[in-house]
Amino acid sequence: MKAFVTGGSGFVGSYLIPKLVERGYEVFALARSGGSADRVRELGATPVEGDILDPDSMRGGMAGSDVVFHVAGWYKTGASDWMNAEPINVNGTRNVLGLAHELGVPKIVYTSTVAIFGDTHGKILDENASTANGPFITEYDRTKWMAHHLVAKPLIDEGAPIVIVMPGGIYGPGDHSLLMQQMRQFYRGEMLFMLSPAMTITWAYVEDVAEGHILAAEKGKVGESYILTGPAIPMGEMVDFWAYITGRPAPLLKVPPRFLKPFAPLVGALEESLPLPELVSEEAMNMLDVSYAARADKARNELGWQPRSPQAGMLETFNWIAEQEGPVPVPSQEEQVAKLALIAAAILLIFWLLGRRPRRKDGD
Repeated sequence: MKAFVTGGSGFVGSYLIPKLVERGYEVFALARSGGSADRVRELGATPVEGDILDPDSMRGGMAGSDVVFHVAGWYKTGASDWMNAEPINVNGTRNVLGLAHELGVPKIVYTSTVAIFGDTHGKILDENASTANGPFITEYDRTKWMAHHLVAKPLIDEGAPIVIVMPGGIYGPGDHSLLMQQMRQFYRGEMLFMLSPAMTITWAYVEDVAEGHILAAEKGKVGESYILTGPAIPMGEMVDFWAYITGRPAPLLKVPPRFLKPFAPLVGALEESLPLPELVSEEAMNMLDVSYAARADKARNELGWQPRSPQAGMLETFNWIAEQEGPVPVPSQEEQVAKLALIAAAILLIFWLLGRRPRRKDGD
């Protein structure tokens, strides 16, 4: 059995390839750079030099495949290279899925996302729910919606043997997303206050999501979508859970989104001239109180997908973070209060200085 994988050196792909190899697949993985080629080779795959934006570069490696996994995509929040989202997520998906259909690949698994539902407003949706068609919260949401509905679905209607998987919030060792930035910040004792306690996402461990991809290829019905998510938990509750399982202190302050979201346009204006971090980008501000919540009943029942508990997955992830970060002392509450006071004083000073700036008079 031959499998062709895009995004093999990425977060999910780096877990998918070893699982395919263990099952006896001969795996070919697209690699855009020498570093990517080395990585997929280490994972057990044969690298194929190419790019999803160049269909001909994939043709030789994809030909004769029994299954194609299109996992590659652009996934960032508040990134300055947002203009790359549509070419990669939409045009790249069209190239991969279209070529696989042209070559007669009998099974194609496409990685979509529950973000195509948009803000679920506290509801936990399933595959039958209608999806948002705008306005979208992030550029990622918009372009993945386009790829799902304007590329994958029409190809299914044309007879392409596509099965769609829809992960939610994926976490685990090897992640570099905004979520992992927050987990590292918490571990280092730097999360003194929390800006998104109301944001609700579904939590699934990366290895389980990779397993769900393979189950979709082996058991999924062509034309169907399968949500791959764990429980829907607000960020505020999850951070308290992190404190419980690690013994590290929870943030001293959880800031309600209603106090921050009005400043999102101002942050957006500042982004045009200042390199702000993703955590305080306009997109991140707009996400402070959203819900990306869906249920995986269909994947459990039809595919036999069995994700691990958040406790097991989070412990594995924090063990990996500890190895990456090295020994980090647990801060005392007094230290946290002192740091929080310094931050508050710095913010007040900035506002005071701004208030003292001389105003231009009429005619100046």
